[in-house]
Amino acid sequence: ATLMTVYSILHTVQVHLNQSDRHASGGSLGEGSPTQCSWVPWCPQGPLSTVVELLGHQGRYLVVDPDGSVRCGKPASVQQSQFLLELHRSGKWTLQLLDSKKYLESDGEDVFCVSRSPSPYQKWLPQLAMHVHIVLYNPTHQCYARADADLDRVWVDTPVPYLEECGFVLRFRNGMYHLETSSHKFVSRAEKLAKKPSAQTAFNLNLKPKCLAFLSDQDGCVLYPQDKRGRLCLGDNPKEKEEWFVIKRCPQWVSLKTKAKRYVSIICVNQNLSNDTSQDPSCIKHILVIPYSYRNNISMKNLGCNVTPLTCICHPSPPAGPGEAFGVRLANRSFLVLRGRYGYVGSSACHDQGPAHAPLSYHQLSFLPSPAHGRSFWSLSSDGTFRTWGKFALNFCLEIQGSNILAVLAPNGYYMRGDRSGTLLADSEEVTSECLWEF
Repeated sequence: ATLMTVYSILHTVQVHLNQSDRHASGGSLGEGSPTQCSWVPWCPQGPLSTVVELLGHQGRYLVVDPDGSVRCGKPASVQQSQFLLELHRSGKWTLQLLDSKKYLESDGEDVFCVSRSPSPYQKWLPQLAMHVHIVLYNPTHQCYARADADLDRVWVDTPVPYLEECGFVLRFRNGMYHLETSSHKFVSRAEKLAKKPSAQTAFNLNLKPKCLAFLSDQDGCVLYPQDKRGRLCLGDNPKEKEEWFVIKRCPQWVSLKTKAKRYVSIICVNQNLSNDTSQDPSCIKHILVIPYSYRNNISMKNLGCNVTPLTCICHPSPPAGPGEAFGVRLANRSFLVLRGRYGYVGSSACHDQGPAHAPLSYHQLSFLPSPAHGRSFWSLSSDGTFRTWGKFALNFCLEIQGSNILAVLAPNGYYMRGDRSGTLLADSEEVTSECLWEF
């Protein structure tokens, strides 16, 4: 099997070889070789143990033949597909075929499984393939991490991640991870948050199947909640596996505002009221989760949005009247990191930071007629291309297409899409696969 720049994912993690910065590949063609493959994710099958099988979303396993060659297909027996997964202190993995005790390895060009002797070529660096906007849940404390911008600290003290401060962005650079908060500061080896990424904010991400992970520094210390308040900081004596977090996608909470400028509140399971006149971010009753199971029911603009009709979210209904229109806002997102079919949206100035699968930049959602954090606005050229140095705000319509999926209608009346060449365009009359963005 030839090693290609195609991502293999083990339960929402990409695996690439650290030495050559190339990626293991997954096959998409029946019993074919990974040399003929497209982007295919892999998932460890089995309980939270060290024995895993690598299964792609298209239903094909990573299989080792008796001669040590590696392919994608259906194993004749479990002896061809079961690996012993070993986690190393550096955050890297080794995968040893359970039957033959041989290691999955690469020489930078080919992938094979022929050696029983450990070597650097057998260590794989897992990289998250899920969207980088995440929340961190600690099973030991049964709470989510929350960044405190006032005190420049992170606490593990939130039972439900409805606050914007519970969202983090995992940035991958040079084999290390940087954990960015919603206020665009970074978790640091020092107790306080840092303004910019540096060697002090770089951590190893130690991953296990089912998205369990902990962050450690080069000295072997790990981040875990400490003292009664659950302050997240480095230490070397975690108890009851409290250093482990479950990495989850950042949820899409929204708030609804009626024509009378009152917020929809959840009082109990079967009773909704619309009497509140203020949106208290510390009170969860003002936040409503909408199951985005129907297309084109919600359209949002950055200066007030409508839901028409709201009842269509649950079941079909006649055309809505004026009392059925709601203003809707993303309650826990002041910025979006958009990932499309060909990678994340970023500006050309950021292209030297990493490949297209790495998060390059975020995009501020401005609800005010002024640039966010002193940044310029997007501008739209006549040919449908974008520039990032606009002086005035443009209104874009965000159409929810599914869970954490949206389409963007540009001011020129066309949908925004990603081109295979890496160019962002607003020239599509219909919502195609290239127009869908994960956020």
